[in-house]
Amino acid sequence: MNDPTVLDFIKSIFSKEKRIPIGPIIFEEDENNLKNFIKEEKRSPKKEKLNRFLVPGICIAIIAQLYLEPPQTKPITSIFIYAVSLSFFYMYFKKNNFDDIVSRNPYSIKPVPDFKVNLWFLFPGLIFIGLAFLNFKDNQFTLLNLSLWIPGVILCILSEWQSEEKRQKISLSPTPFLFLVLAVVLVSAFYRFHLLNQVPGEMFSDHAEKLLDVIDVLNGKTSIFFTRNTGREAFQFYLTAAIIKIFGTGITFASLKTGTILIGFLTLPYIFLLGKLIYNKWVGITAAFFAGIAYWPNVISRVGLRFPLYPFFTAAALFYLFKGLKEKKYNSFIISGLSIGLGLQGYSPFRIVPILVLVIFLIFIVFEKDKSTRIFGINGFLIMALSAFIIFLPLFRYALENPAGFNSRILTRLTSVESPIIGSIPIIFFTNLAKSLVMFFYRNGVVWVNSIPNRPALDIISAVFFIFGLLIVIKEALKQKSWEALSLLVAIPVLMLPSILALAFPQENPALNRSSGVITIVFILIGSGFFNFVQHLIIFEKKLFKKVIGILLASSLIILSMIQNYDLVFNQYAAQFLGNAWNSSEMGEVIFNFVDNGNNTKNAFVIPYPHWVDTRLVGINSGFPDKDYALRVEDVELTQSQKGKKIYLIKPEDRETLDKLKLIYPLGEESIFYSKIPGKNFVIFTVDV
Repeated sequence: MNDPTVLDFIKSIFSKEKRIPIGPIIFEEDENNLKNFIKEEKRSPKKEKLNRFLVPGICIAIIAQLYLEPPQTKPITSIFIYAVSLSFFYMYFKKNNFDDIVSRNPYSIKPVPDFKVNLWFLFPGLIFIGLAFLNFKDNQFTLLNLSLWIPGVILCILSEWQSEEKRQKISLSPTPFLFLVLAVVLVSAFYRFHLLNQVPGEMFSDHAEKLLDVIDVLNGKTSIFFTRNTGREAFQFYLTAAIIKIFGTGITFASLKTGTILIGFLTLPYIFLLGKLIYNKWVGITAAFFAGIAYWPNVISRVGLRFPLYPFFTAAALFYLFKGLKEKKYNSFIISGLSIGLGLQGYSPFRIVPILVLVIFLIFIVFEKDKSTRIFGINGFLIMALSAFIIFLPLFRYALENPAGFNSRILTRLTSVESPIIGSIPIIFFTNLAKSLVMFFYRNGVVWVNSIPNRPALDIISAVFFIFGLLIVIKEALKQKSWEALSLLVAIPVLMLPSILALAFPQENPALNRSSGVITIVFILIGSGFFNFVQHLIIFEKKLFKKVIGILLASSLIILSMIQNYDLVFNQYAAQFLGNAWNSSEMGEVIFNFVDNGNNTKNAFVIPYPHWVDTRLVGINSGFPDKDYALRVEDVELTQSQKGKKIYLIKPEDRETLDKLKLIYPLGEESIFYSKIPGKNFVIFTVDV
């Protein structure tokens, strides 16, 4: 069967006779499947009549969500209107044949393949792994332990790798779907890379810690676990060091943001692939589109910290896990395990993913009745566990030697190590759980670094279709007893546990960064909901004028989502971030110009003041990342012996330092640097000697 052209596709939308469905098998190569789909569609009840329930349900839900938008949220009013919307959804599901709701990729019926282990690779690989483990000491990667570990990993993978059927070549003929993919890539790239230097516009103390660790890497200190600032996994620091070496971006905010924004962008293909694998390619591309323009994954990628590593490796691990289970492919389990091992080296909330994977395997084994398939699932889990462990090995050795350091960050949130847990632990847990589960529609937390405080995590349109997609998957889990649907549902609270378990600091929950592993699941459900809506609105509709109205309505919703997400990131988030972060870049620029005019960098000083700028960031922004310009007020007199022109940067409220400088240097000049951000002015005291 030849692929239809773009013109054929557009014509088919308005044709009563020859229609190209965008259901389970659009543009697929099997012509028999296409004929069967058309026959089934003719036998189905009049699907367009379901719009009398679906369209009002969606529109009323949008109104309900509007009442949860800041600044004046009205949750009681919203709940009432949402209840009306849910009544329409109830009638929709009651009248609809569930098989027509959203088409899904079929489950593989091929027999369970044999699994063969190549002992010629396995035994040497395990020997190399064992020797590497013994040499992963003193928290250092060395030439010796890497020379043992890398061959060990390769040999162990080769010992498990199975020969499979050759894949069919992917066709890149100019179909409507290919043009849609290109459009989604371009739009997503715009939202993710637009104004990257300006949004966000300043660094804060965590960035100083990260860049100091990157400096350590560039100076040859190759740590397995970076102990500065309660400890961090290594992936981002080596990635940033590589970016600096390759692109010459230097010890800058841009270097951090380049790595994290690329990781965030590369998550989108896995969202598409998992959506396609579970449902169909239209759900996949819709999910990737909404994720590509969304405020939540965008801001956690832009901030330049390790946050996007959690959703990226989670998306990869889940895609290959589901692929292995659905298509009965052992090699997919190997790749999933490798993704888990790398994810454990990225960001500590990812440590919940191995637990989720175990739960999904258990669901699969319980739901499967065939004994051989259950054994296949058990073997798949063991393969994945081995693959993950050999990648996790260096960090595992560190964790054994330094359990307190390895678990410090988690223990400070989960236990009373740093702050006492006030109140009943079960009550705190379930309160945190409830707050996290409604953050998509209500409040996503109060952390200005990676969110707009006290607003929903999703835009209005995405929130509504997430609810609709959630209802679909709940219905699917209940009616069809689908292990995939149940796994998606279970994954939502499990992947949010790193935020929910902030028992000692419940004010930090919900947190978009610690909940970000759930991004893939959330946007697949959004894609499922929107795809089903479009099917009923356009494809299943018979009358031409209603098709046109459906196209206009769907297009309007997409445009509204794009407009709101643009405003959230590039206006609201950008402004509130600058309002909270200190303007270390402007201070760094002042010192850079001072040195550029021939003055000594040792004669520039920043006087620390409570809750003011991190003086290390001033050094980084001035082009001298190894220089901390902090000078205690009690040490000001010591600078008298230094020859040459001097400048002192002072917070305007610090009258003590200003008075002292005027006493020591009566000829010194005081001036105000007027910041582009209101309330961020600072004093420059210049001494011309």
